[in-house]
Amino acid sequence: FLIALYKPVIKFVLRHPMLTVALSFLTILSMYIPLKDLGSEFMPELDEGDLMYMPTTFTGVSVGKAGELLQVTDRLIKMIPEVDTVFGKVGRAETATDPAPLTMIETTIQFKPRSEWRPGMTTEKIIKELDELVKLPGLTNAWVMPIKTRIDMISTGIKTPLGIKISGPDLAKIQEIGEDIEKVVKQIPGTRSVFSERTAGGRYVNIEVNRRAASRLGLNIADIQEVISKAVGGMNVTETVEGLERYPVNIRYPRDVRDSIEKLSQLPIITPGKAHIPLGEVADISIVDGPGMIKSENARRTGWIFVDIDGRDLGSYVKEAQQVVVDNIQLPAGYSLGWSGQYEYMLRAEERLKYIVPLTLVIIVLLLYLNFKNFAESLMVMGSVPLALVGAFWFIDILGYNMSVAVGVGLIALAGVAAEFGVVMLVYLDQAYKKYKPRDMRGLKAAVMEGAVLRVRPKAMTAAVILAGLFPIMTGSGTGSEVMQRIAAPMLGGMITAPLVSMVLIPVLYVMWRGRQMRRGIFDYS
Repeated sequence: FLIALYKPVIKFVLRHPMLTVALSFLTILSMYIPLKDLGSEFMPELDEGDLMYMPTTFTGVSVGKAGELLQVTDRLIKMIPEVDTVFGKVGRAETATDPAPLTMIETTIQFKPRSEWRPGMTTEKIIKELDELVKLPGLTNAWVMPIKTRIDMISTGIKTPLGIKISGPDLAKIQEIGEDIEKVVKQIPGTRSVFSERTAGGRYVNIEVNRRAASRLGLNIADIQEVISKAVGGMNVTETVEGLERYPVNIRYPRDVRDSIEKLSQLPIITPGKAHIPLGEVADISIVDGPGMIKSENARRTGWIFVDIDGRDLGSYVKEAQQVVVDNIQLPAGYSLGWSGQYEYMLRAEERLKYIVPLTLVIIVLLLYLNFKNFAESLMVMGSVPLALVGAFWFIDILGYNMSVAVGVGLIALAGVAAEFGVVMLVYLDQAYKKYKPRDMRGLKAAVMEGAVLRVRPKAMTAAVILAGLFPIMTGSGTGSEVMQRIAAPMLGGMITAPLVSMVLIPVLYVMWRGRQMRRGIFDYS
C-alpha cells in the first residue's frame, strides 16, 4: 500500500527536479514565519510540585512587623483549597551560608494531591489566584519554584527570572537609579512585579559618646560601650544542655525598657564612684539612615532589582526592557547595569552554542565524507537537514513553546535522525546505481526509483516507532514533563518533514548529481 502511494510521487518529482528543489527551498523559507514569533528562554518553567513565596519588603522593617507580615501571608495562602501546608521564615540563621536580609520572606507551600484539586485547576491558575489574594502594602510578590530558585540564588543571587544589578561607588545614588528603573520597567507588558532594593534605606540607633562628659564622671569609652552591648544586644552567660542539643542562655534588658530613644537614654550606668547616671548624660542618641546590607561584586558596590515576568518569554522581555532603560535612564559616570538571573544562563548557553554548533557541523561533514568518499553526497545530506527542521519549528510555534536549551536538544536529535535518514537513502541509491549501471538518464531514474522504493517500508516503520515513543511524552504530566515535552516536540514535528526529505528531495538531488556526471562522461560504478 505504501509503495503504491509512493511510486507516483517519486515519478513526478523525478520528472520535475527543478520544481521539487524550488518547492523545497520555499518550504525552508517558510520557517521565517514561526521563527520571527519564536520567543527565547533558558529553560521552561518546571513545575516541581511545590511552590515558594518570596516577597520583598522595604528596608527598615522591624522584627515584630516582619513576623506579623509572615503570619498574615501564611493565613492568606492557607485559604486556597489546594494548599496543604504553609511554612514561612523571616530573618536568617547565624551562618554565612544564609545571607537573607530581614526584608526577604521565604514561605514554602505544599499542595494537596492533584486528585483533590478543583476541576480545571492548574499551578499557573493557583499562582494567579494567590497573587490576587495576597496583596499587602509594602510587599512585592514573587512566586517561584523552590529548587530552581535555590540554585539561581546560589549562582547569581537573583531569586526572580530576571535581575538588574546596578554597580557604582555611592549606595544612595544606586538606590536613586534603582527607583527610576523600577518605575519604567513596571510599565512594560508582561511585568508581574518589580522591586528595587532600598540599598540606603536602613535605620540604625546611633549612640555617640560625649567624651568630655564621660571623663568628668571617670568613665571611659569601653565602659559605656560594654553597658550598651550587654543591655541592648545581650550577653551569653551560660549554656543549657537538653539531650544532644545545646542552647546558649542570653540575658539583656526587657524590650519595654529599650524600644525607644527616650527609654534608651534612661539606661543606668554605674560610675567608678558608684553613682548611677542615665546613659543620656554621657551620650547623644539618635536614629540615622544607612544601608540595610552592603553588597559588592567585582570590588564594586551593587544594588539589585528583582523582576518577575508573567505571560512573556524572557528573551523578548529583556530586549524591550533594555531599550526602555536606555531611552529613559541616564546613568552617571562610574555607574553600570548588569542583566542577571536566568537571562545570564541564557547568554552563557548562546555563547557556547556559537562555537559548539559550527564545530559539530564540521565534524558531521567530515564523518560523512569518510563514509561516502566524496563531498557531493555529504553536502546532499547536510543540505537536506534544514528542510527536516521546518516541521519542527512550525510544530513548536503551534504549541506556543519558546526556544530554550530543551528545545535545542530536541532539534539536535532531529537533525541527527534526518541526517541518518539521508545517509541510509543514499546507501540504497548507490547500491541500485552500481547494480544496474545505467548509461542514460532513463536508466538512472529507473535505478533511483528502484533504490528509493526499497526504503519506503523501513522508513515508515522508523517514523512510526519514533512517533509512538514520543507521543506519550507529549501527553504526559507531572514533575519534569514541561522539559521532556519541549525535547519531544521538535522530533514529533520533524517526523512530518524529515521522511519527505529522504524520500523525495535526496533522490532528486542524486539524479541531478549523477546526471551531471553522465553528461561529462563520468560513470563511477566502483
